[in-house]
Amino acid sequence: MILRNHLKQHRARLDLTQQALAERVGVRRQTILAIEKGQYGPSALLAFRLADTLGMRVDELFKLDKGAGSDEK
Repeated sequence: MILRNHLKQHRARLDLTQQALAERVGVRRQTILAIEKGQYGPSALLAFRLADTLGMRVDELFKLDKGAGSDEK
């Protein structure tokens, strides 16, 4: 399964830079970049902090997606 996110779109909607969002949730800018690129799946705590900062629910920001060719049901 792949964790998809809409972090970049919602961050841009609020006119926040990666650095500004990182500072609000207590991580480095590189962490925000890695999440946006799908290279890093945030912890549950960080996912909730991101969603709260962006004024949305976690399930609106992150979605689990079965990858192509996945055998998982």
